Amino acid sequence: MAELLLELFSEEIPARMQARAAEDLSKLVTDGLKAADLAFDKVEALVTPRRLALIIDGLPEKQPDLREERRGPRADAPEKAISGFLAGNGVTLDQCEKRETPKGVFLFAIVEQKGRPASDVLKDIIEDAMNKLPWPKSMRWADHKVRWVRQLDRILCLFDGKVIPVSYGPVTAGDSTRGHRFLAPAEFSVANGADYKEKLRAAKVMLDREERKQVILDGARKLAAAEGFTLLEDNGLLEEVCGLVEWPVPVMGKVDDQFMDIPREVLETSMREHQKYFVVEDKDGKLAARFITISNMVTADNNAKIIAGNERVLRARLHDAKFFWDQDRKVTLQSRLPKLDNIVFHAKLGSLAERVLRLRGLARELSADIPNCNVKLADRAAEIGKADLVSQMVFEFTELQGLMGKYYAENDGEAPEVANAIAEHYAPAGPSDSCPTAPVSVAVALAEKLDTLAGFFTIDEKPTGSKDPFALRRAALGVIRLVLENGLRMPLRRAFAFAVSQYPAAIRRDEAVEDLLAFFADRLKVHLREQGVRHDLVSAVFALDGEDDLVRLLARVEALSDFVSGESGVNLMAGYKRASNILRIEEKKDDMSYDADVSASLLREEEERKLYEALIDVRHKALPLLRDEDYAAAMTEFARLREPVDAFFEKVTVNSDNADERANRLKLLAQIRTALHDIADFSKIES
Repeated sequence: MAELLLELFSEEIPARMQARAAEDLSKLVTDGLKAADLAFDKVEALVTPRRLALIIDGLPEKQPDLREERRGPRADAPEKAISGFLAGNGVTLDQCEKRETPKGVFLFAIVEQKGRPASDVLKDIIEDAMNKLPWPKSMRWADHKVRWVRQLDRILCLFDGKVIPVSYGPVTAGDSTRGHRFLAPAEFSVANGADYKEKLRAAKVMLDREERKQVILDGARKLAAAEGFTLLEDNGLLEEVCGLVEWPVPVMGKVDDQFMDIPREVLETSMREHQKYFVVEDKDGKLAARFITISNMVTADNNAKIIAGNERVLRARLHDAKFFWDQDRKVTLQSRLPKLDNIVFHAKLGSLAERVLRLRGLARELSADIPNCNVKLADRAAEIGKADLVSQMVFEFTELQGLMGKYYAENDGEAPEVANAIAEHYAPAGPSDSCPTAPVSVAVALAEKLDTLAGFFTIDEKPTGSKDPFALRRAALGVIRLVLENGLRMPLRRAFAFAVSQYPAAIRRDEAVEDLLAFFADRLKVHLREQGVRHDLVSAVFALDGEDDLVRLLARVEALSDFVSGESGVNLMAGYKRASNILRIEEKKDDMSYDADVSASLLREEEERKLYEALIDVRHKALPLLRDEDYAAAMTEFARLREPVDAFFEKVTVNSDNADERANRLKLLAQIRTALHDIADFSKIES
């Protein structure tokens, strides 16, 4: 058995693309091996900023020989048909067998195909994989027609220690590579995978991505602890920084004290997002005047110049941040509002100033459904909540919108509830984001999302299966979380109708409300499915006329889930489906509905009388429970229908020869359907 070693060496691959590229290359090559009937024992995919590598062990030296039996035309078929079969399979008539089959005598050819040398097959597989590798972005260089993520400099490809002349554009494979760009740039040849790893290690390249991550994490923790601090760990940053270095060396630098009065979020954004630095905290959990960066070098001065250079770059960036911070506080948020007239929210939806007016209207309207929500404070937060978008700080640090508004509101002397609402009105921005709970914050956060949804639905810019450019699914899930996690009794239809009504009358409105309700039903299924709730139960409850209170809907779904998972619920479901199926067939045949009152005088069988009485009794007791939202007790009442329904279908013939009796029994079945629809639309529940 032999080993394949492949390295694709290029200019720096963007960090965010590396892990996926290694997986894609491995899959493309291994899929090619399987298709070519080349078995293997082990695959190792490796990636650094400058190289993608595969080491595949246990490969055979050639494909297995194939022997295949192919049936041709009948032995007495026209000569043209027989000639075509012989030519297509590369055999003569003498090499074929004539066999008797139930359909006559047919020609059979035994086709033998010798396996190709694995090295030839591998060349085709690798070149095909390189052409198919799905880079998110790629480039051409010089006058070459091929594309790669960055300029491809060399290919190393060995099979059983011998070069496979894989070629891609201007590059043809050899047996050599290079080490670290600065610490060991010389070219060297390798013999196999073990030799490759050993020599690259000596050339200051850590091939293993997980090893680089651990070296970064351990080194950063040690540096922080040495000065009495704690590393603020950031897995996303760790993943990214790991893709920037081949030989990671953590080093610590200082932040000038003059910048430490800037809001912590600004300092963190400058360091973590812009400079890719790790931040550290003191024993009190406050941001320390230190940063940790990951050098790709080992220097004679113990990285002193690298540290000084990073400190200088950070100092320049923080000088700008401090200037913005000082200047922005000289102007109130209120005074910035006229500038919002000059910012277009969307070409069809007006300016940002117009949006602010809608947000204020929504915040006031929604406050009525939010316990302890101060309408005036909600209105004020909605009024100035977008003003920080025209501040210098947010122009430079866009990810701090809302948060900087909070600081500026506090500086202006606004109420704490207003300042916090400005900071939280974009939340929750994702599934891992916390949900606002303060009443004013909830009102403005809901207004933000409902206005977005209403606006884009009125202009028919709804999400499609593959595209959601305005993040409307995220907005809908945000509304669902705000409502459910705060237990808000907010009718969705009314909220949607108000949100849509704030847009010009010429834009589609009634359709938008219905579309939004359907959209929310789908989003709610997604949200609840992630929590283990069956989507069909959500559909069954959402289908009830007027059921748009999410808290009540969820309580009903939970009770329904317990009900249909029990024996009584399962059996009653079966009875419902049987009744519904009979009704569907008979109503279609008779071209009429049997949703009408049952005539008690026509109930001659004991089982149908008992079912009729049970339906009246159960609904009499269950409907008040449903109105009081005691769904568990209501379901218990409905469970009493199981025995009379079972007995009815066992003893009573629905399609009686007596026309009046038949119609009356069909009306009784319709009463079963109507009764169970008090709980949910059982037709939408899957068996």
